[in-house]
Amino acid sequence: MSGDGLLRGLIEEFAKLPGIGEKSAERLAYHVLREPAERALALAEEIRRVKEDLRQCIDCFSIAEDERCEICSDDTRDRGLVCVVEQPKDLLAVERSGAFRGLYHVLGGSFSPMESRGAEELTVTRLLERIRAGGVREVILATNPDFEGDGTALLLEEALGGTGVPVTRLARGLPSGGQIEYMNHSIIRDAVEGRRPRESGDSKSV
Repeated sequence: MSGDGLLRGLIEEFAKLPGIGEKSAERLAYHVLREPAERALALAEEIRRVKEDLRQCIDCFSIAEDERCEICSDDTRDRGLVCVVEQPKDLLAVERSGAFRGLYHVLGGSFSPMESRGAEELTVTRLLERIRAGGVREVILATNPDFEGDGTALLLEEALGGTGVPVTRLARGLPSGGQIEYMNHSIIRDAVEGRRPRESGDSKSV
């Protein structure tokens, strides 16, 4: 890498970001160097605020600035519908589709025994507490349509089996092996609207 120690350090930090190689990291570092000081410092301030001021919503575990996120605080949402997603970015994708007006529950990841990521590392217990508190008439599983997402859905179906609350999953308008965050809004809208109940023992797409 070129540049003195300070610039080299910035390049190395940029290179640690996902999808950023050494050349891209160099371009970003030199871009910051060329930017007026106020713009570069504004970026640094936004990064600081994100790390210090954002937290998990106490209800759904999505990203929030206060104790509860904007969605959980919105009295116009249908509180009888709970859409379960793996990550906050998946929540955002479903929300942008405009097809869902209920509440969400963020698991914080997917079930993956191969990577030593078990159910205890997800917010499954808190989901069960929400369901058992009453008022929920349907749980929609919006896990990713890939191997880990399917395994997570099966885990949730088993965990929710004794609650008496119907469990549905997004229709397989979602392509197998895809990621919700990258999908077209219309695809997500069709999947939400085309969801159907999961049959016992059905591990195939729905």
